[in-house]
Amino acid sequence: MSKQKKITIALCSILGIIVIVLAVIWTRFGYRAQSYSNTSYAMGTYVQQTVYGKEAQAAAAAAAQSVTALEDQISWRIDGSDIYKLNNAAGSTWQSMSSSTISLLKTSLDLAQKTDGAFDPTVLPLTSLWDFDGKKHVPTASELKVLLPRVTYKDLRLNEKEKTASLKMHYEGVDLNSIDKGATCSQTLEVYSKKQVKAGVIAVGGSIGLYGSKPDNSGWSVAIRDPKTPEKETGSVGVINLNSGSSLSDAQYISTSGTYEKEFTKNGKTYHHLLNPKTGMPENNGLTSVTVVCKDGALSDALSTACFMLGKEKGAALAKDYGAETVFIDTNGNITVSSGLKSRFQLTNTSGYRLAS
Repeated sequence: MSKQKKITIALCSILGIIVIVLAVIWTRFGYRAQSYSNTSYAMGTYVQQTVYGKEAQAAAAAAAQSVTALEDQISWRIDGSDIYKLNNAAGSTWQSMSSSTISLLKTSLDLAQKTDGAFDPTVLPLTSLWDFDGKKHVPTASELKVLLPRVTYKDLRLNEKEKTASLKMHYEGVDLNSIDKGATCSQTLEVYSKKQVKAGVIAVGGSIGLYGSKPDNSGWSVAIRDPKTPEKETGSVGVINLNSGSSLSDAQYISTSGTYEKEFTKNGKTYHHLLNPKTGMPENNGLTSVTVVCKDGALSDALSTACFMLGKEKGAALAKDYGAETVFIDTNGNITVSSGLKSRFQLTNTSGYRLAS
């Protein structure tokens, strides 16, 4: 055999080994390169997606369309939406609703009943008056006296069989802002599942949805924001390490309600957007944020608000009733982690924060 032929055979063998190695790498880790990220705007906040798999871009695009469709159904601001029609017909006729809207209204009503109105979906008269996204108005006592009787979940009526809803009195109104972002996460992960992507994560305001396993098969690490961090800066107090399996039933949802999300200062006093439905004023019970982890996106979002309103003890008990886990942060820097998360939570900021016993 000639020397040149031997060299050719050797090179072919090396090339064959390289091809096999690359094939193994692609099989194990190939979809790392098949990832797609995008950012859009819906539900009054940014929607951020990162999707892994061959259908990553298509799945993200389909999810974005799904988010827009959901917003068109449940936003009270959009003319012709289910909630717009419901509010516009307050005190008069029943209105037809989509199945998804009925589901969110039912979840909201169930939670309102369990919290005796500490969580209330009929807060639109209050949120409109304060207008945190616009004029940022501090209501007078006389204004609150007029509006508070219009905030009552007991006047929101559902007919699940007929898929209709109504508000009993004129000038009442539903605002699903405390559940819509979590619902968006749930709907997005349903799209990921249908598209059979390897994994995906979506963040909508203070709500996050986790689907599948990351490319390296490691768990997801979700940071909890430092409530003291200025609005345009990033900072965290700790990290929750979570695993989500390959099926939709294994997905994880995390939602946080914090005083820092929307606030303004007037005449030297700072007001945040977490309004107590019974007083009409921002709830000041010593908490700065509540994070909820559970298997349902809409519920995680609604529970984070409900638990904040109830305070640490009652809020923790409520979350436990729903099989959810919690992280409470108070104004003194104490962090209280529920039993199911203690082994998964890591404190990363010891400057002013400590784990409560």
